[in-house]
Amino acid sequence: MSGPVTRRTLLAGGTATLVAAPWVARAQANTLRIGMQSILSGPIALLGTSSRNSLLVEQDRINAAGGFLGRQIEFVFRDSKGQPQEAARVARELVNTAGCELLVDAEASSASFAVQEVMRDLNVACIHTNSETSSLTADPKIRVPTAFRVARQGVHDAVAGSLYLADFANAKKINKWATCSPDYAYGRDTTAQYLQFFKKFKPDVEVVTEAWPKLGQPDFTEVITKLIQAKPQALFTLLYAGDLSAFVNQGNVYALFGQMTVATPNVDYPVLAAIKNLPAGIQSATRYLETFPDTPANKEWGQAYFKRWNERPTNWSWQNSVAMHFYEAAIKKANSLDGKAIAAALTGLKINSPFGADGTITMRDDHTTIGYAIGWGQTIPKDPFITDIKPADWGKIIELETEWKKQQNYS
Repeated sequence: MSGPVTRRTLLAGGTATLVAAPWVARAQANTLRIGMQSILSGPIALLGTSSRNSLLVEQDRINAAGGFLGRQIEFVFRDSKGQPQEAARVARELVNTAGCELLVDAEASSASFAVQEVMRDLNVACIHTNSETSSLTADPKIRVPTAFRVARQGVHDAVAGSLYLADFANAKKINKWATCSPDYAYGRDTTAQYLQFFKKFKPDVEVVTEAWPKLGQPDFTEVITKLIQAKPQALFTLLYAGDLSAFVNQGNVYALFGQMTVATPNVDYPVLAAIKNLPAGIQSATRYLETFPDTPANKEWGQAYFKRWNERPTNWSWQNSVAMHFYEAAIKKANSLDGKAIAAALTGLKINSPFGADGTITMRDDHTTIGYAIGWGQTIPKDPFITDIKPADWGKIIELETEWKKQQNYS
């Protein structure tokens, strides 16, 4: 039972607060701040928000287990709006002003290259979690000693997708294709990689038209009209997030999906949720699915994410989760938060993962991940949304990636 508040108890309480304050300050000062920047607003915000949500789940898990080297972790989030100059400024601010000791760069490729250059001057470790443009880590001239990628890579998807689509196109006698991809590095570079490998596996492929909408473009009428007028048998698109759902919804109005087969590697659960009438038969890669890999660990992770956020995760969600798993393992191995020590521990590191094709994912010596699950199937308008999934062959992916790197003078 509490007694009355008197001047003595008030003073005593004030003294206790003063005594406790240094300990509170010390505890806060000991918190390990981790900076994360991404696109958190606008049509492509799904990239950033689903990354942030995953990191907050990881923050709770890591802190419940004692943190990193006994220090609780705390994320500091910044919205760069995907602008390269702002991304570079924010990366510096997170380290130099906000006091972050680790970075998670959850930018799209256009901004990740700007962050990569900043990392040459910052003495902290950074993991890129969303950029899929291959040259970020494949090109030795761009590579940075303390920066790594935990994300799908365009050339890996290009090999896996082209092998699948070549078999599909041969079976369906489809030769005439159109492409529609966002007009920046990821869209142009990865489309070129797809076409390079596609023509290797199916030499009679003909591209009858190309469309390059701006990232975040709200109206696809002109693009859709151009595609229909070209009369391709099939369309390959690298649109993603809100752009992909908007394109499908607007394409349905013009009956686009009845006039050509559509193939895309970028279907995610929230994209499916935003599509009012999902056409059946879209040839689709698996970004994130609870059913692929079809393991208890993968399903458990997906359900835990949904329980926390009342929405299903994306490809970006699992990539950011795995980034924290790599940080966790590397920091434990190095017993240090020093950027160079973490980099040494990350290089060549293999971890168990629900998202690995064989239950593991490896950080290769060239600072990019391999072994994550990739598959292709076709859409149906109800759960599980993608069926008849054929897993990609990582042996073939690495074989053809090696050839491609030699062609680019990357090795």
